[in-house]
Amino acid sequence: MTQRERDRLVVLKKARKKLVTQKQAAAEMDVSERHVRRMLGRLAEVGDKAVIHNLRGQPSNRKLSEADRQKVIGILSQDAYRDFGPTLASEELQKRHGMGIGREALRQLMTAAGLWRPRKQNVEVVHVWRQRRSCRGELVQWDTSEQDWLEGRGEKLYLIAMIDDATGELTARFAYQDSTEENMRLLWRYLEKNGRPVAFYTDKASLFQTAPKVGRDEKALARNEREPLPPTQIGRALRELQIVWIAAHSPQAKGRIERVFGTAQDRLVKGLRLAGAATLEQANAYLEREFLSWWNQNLTVAAASPADAHRPMGPDHNLASALSRVETRHIANDYTFQFAGKLYQITRGRIRAGLRGSRVRVERRLDGSLVVRYRDSDLSVSQCEPQPKAAAIPTPQLRTAAKSTTAERTAAWRRSGQDLFRPGAKVWAAAARERTRTGGDLD
Repeated sequence: MTQRERDRLVVLKKARKKLVTQKQAAAEMDVSERHVRRMLGRLAEVGDKAVIHNLRGQPSNRKLSEADRQKVIGILSQDAYRDFGPTLASEELQKRHGMGIGREALRQLMTAAGLWRPRKQNVEVVHVWRQRRSCRGELVQWDTSEQDWLEGRGEKLYLIAMIDDATGELTARFAYQDSTEENMRLLWRYLEKNGRPVAFYTDKASLFQTAPKVGRDEKALARNEREPLPPTQIGRALRELQIVWIAAHSPQAKGRIERVFGTAQDRLVKGLRLAGAATLEQANAYLEREFLSWWNQNLTVAAASPADAHRPMGPDHNLASALSRVETRHIANDYTFQFAGKLYQITRGRIRAGLRGSRVRVERRLDGSLVVRYRDSDLSVSQCEPQPKAAAIPTPQLRTAAKSTTAERTAAWRRSGQDLFRPGAKVWAAAARERTRTGGDLD
């Protein structure tokens, strides 16, 4: 018997002894007067058990049968559900198998079957809670998560995501790499759908901020002491679109997008496994059709203000131009410039005064096209064919004396020594043989 039931028993006995009226007893027990009379009748029949519900200890009418319990355990014992929690497992059982079972009931069932181990909730030191922004589009958090999303079934993928701080509305896509081009593609998609937000909130990755180059033995200068660094391609694009960029100083500062990745690394990985996704196209199709739809329907909230801070794209905003890789090049005297290791020539009809020696804006757009802009107009260019290299004149090779080996030099030295000390012919015999003397001289 609980304490609440004991208190009710005391009030009923007072009402039976006429110490309090039935109306006073009903007010004290927070029930109707009719129920007080009903409980007084049970008190006379069964005694103190009148305050205990008759269904105490009886199985619930909503309890699963033993056959259904074994069927649920058999389904969740499959390899595809090996790491599902009770919440996600309850949703998947209802959606895929038509078996409705509550989350807490399933938690107890999975714990008893050894399919789930309850985790102890520890109180951790967290950052001070920050209130959401009041308007949709006032601040959008932007980040990328690196994870084995396909669990080895395909190539490595990156999840690039944006979440609105006021409503929690999520925009995301998978990509093969966390590059400037892939982030620009997601930005293009967001701007076309919603317009220009007031600010983006990101980390200090090299995609958004140019890091100062400091030597190994040098000390980095303070921010107010060094010269301003040029913006990155994404930083330049945000400036051209009049969107503020805010850098987070810690992962906890952009906790909303970090919690998105925490949920995605659990639910999205398991959903991709059940869907059998093994390619980038299949992963993006499931992401758009299932995960983002579920997130934006169930996990978003209403903004404090009904106003929308997104601004429409104006006539001066060209997404194809802003969201491209932009560099500047110097025009030579022959109206050519080099870009990406190739030589380009400005067509004769687009040449104008002041172009020679000036600088032009070269845009490598996301579709692979090349656009050259001078002031407010586009220039038509053509790629110059590389000049064939002249054939190299073969240089005459000089004959060099063959180098003698050490053994050959030693043998030659020995022969010269033998000839030096060998006895020669007599002088008179040599004179006769050489015939160097005349007959008159000999006489």
